[in-house]
Amino acid sequence: MAWIRVIEPKEVQQDPEAKQGKLAELYSKLVNPEGQVDNILTIHSLNPESLEAHLALYKTMMFGRSPLSRAQREMIAVVVSAANRCHY
Repeated sequence: MAWIRVIEPKEVQQDPEAKQGKLAELYSKLVNPEGQVDNILTIHSLNPESLEAHLALYKTMMFGRSPLSRAQREMIAVVVSAANRCHY
C-alpha cells in the first residue's frame, strides 16, 4: 500500500474530465482483471509523465538488449524485492 496520495483507477473512471486524460489512458492499459493497478504504478498517479517514464525504464530493463536472460533479470528482481521486503 502506498503511503502517499494516489488516484485509484475507480476514481479516474468516475471523473468525466479524468477519463479524457493521460492517467486514464495509462490506467486502461495497466488495470488487471480485478480492476486494480499495482501500487508500484499508482504511486505515479499524480504525475502521469513519471508513470510513463517508469514503464519505459521497466521495459528497457526487462526486455532491452542485455547479456542477461529474461529469467536472470526476473531472478534479480525477486532478490531485490525480497531484500526490500516487497511482497510482489
